[in-house]
Amino acid sequence: MKSLAIFGSTGSIGRQALSVAEFHKEEFSVRVIAANSNADAVSKQIECFHPEYVGMYSPDSAKAIRERFPEVTVVSGEEINALAALPEIDTVVNGVSGFAGLAPLLSALNAGKTVALANKESIVCAHHVVDDALNRFGGRILPVDSEQSAIFQCLEAGRREDVRSLILTASGGMFREFSREQLQKVTPEMALHHPTWSMGGKITIDSSSLFNKGLELMEAGWLFGFGPDDIKILVHPQSIVHSMVEYRDGSVLAQLAEPDMRLAIQYALTYPERQTSQLRKLELSKLCTLSFFEPDCEKFPAIPLAYAAFRDGETLPIAYNAANEVAVEFFINKKLGFTDISACVRHVMNKIPCIARVDSADKVYSIDADARRLAREFCENTSSRRNG
Repeated sequence: MKSLAIFGSTGSIGRQALSVAEFHKEEFSVRVIAANSNADAVSKQIECFHPEYVGMYSPDSAKAIRERFPEVTVVSGEEINALAALPEIDTVVNGVSGFAGLAPLLSALNAGKTVALANKESIVCAHHVVDDALNRFGGRILPVDSEQSAIFQCLEAGRREDVRSLILTASGGMFREFSREQLQKVTPEMALHHPTWSMGGKITIDSSSLFNKGLELMEAGWLFGFGPDDIKILVHPQSIVHSMVEYRDGSVLAQLAEPDMRLAIQYALTYPERQTSQLRKLELSKLCTLSFFEPDCEKFPAIPLAYAAFRDGETLPIAYNAANEVAVEFFINKKLGFTDISACVRHVMNKIPCIARVDSADKVYSIDADARRLAREFCENTSSRRNG
């Protein structure tokens, strides 16, 4: 039986990982859950899974959990990251959203753990640091994002030297057919409704702006060892083909499934085995059509900005992610327009001082802080002009 630590347990990935663990009770024991501040949701998870350790980033929420469950070891703040390194844990599911997922990832990898990773931002911002931890301590990363899981599976069917390109698919979000004028009028309420996937708020907005795909582009490159010229992005509205690998003989291998994150999560947790799942079977005979087309990079500049950041490979990926996180927060709070998100990212990438190599966690955190400062300044100035 595998012992699991679920980070981000109340988020979309965390809840779906717990669903997989519950379906396979004979295979998995959930010994750690960690969340931000939702004490009520965590209380229900404790009652269902009986973990030995609970981490709450909010001290007040941690206090509430201690009072309700005195038999459980509860930690808060930075102490939570140490739970990813506990010797009794086999696999850490990192479902923490955004840049905050870097700390538990490094804690787990420095302890030689297997990480089922849904946090693309940590790879984008700290790929040198992550690679160093993997090489030094012998841990392993198994991708949980559906696109990276699909690439991972398709790469197992051939030799790496025979690969011509990786092809990431994108739903394109609900605004793929909008004009530029219509995009300027997109509201947070509109952007939070994805046509095919059930995801958290930030990633749903990123999917609509294609910033999520930009992050996945860089993540795929550093996870699998391919450069920006080796990776393509195609919009695939049906979200049935989760990604593809093109081989030099002309073969294109694809991974198809219903759009449900639990499949990729289960594969990461049971790898290299495949087990029966609770998911709906894909009925190929009922598929009317599968369409693919190039993204409109003029309407959605997240893609060319991501390629530029990828080619830099050091400072700009951190700036890309940090500026996007700040701008999305302003957008959710209705202080920034939808199209201003990409304008903010471009501004920060142009302004951030670049260094030759980002090879330590301290450098990553320092650049991230600088990028967020620049992004906040841009967003506040833009908001003031709009309201003035």
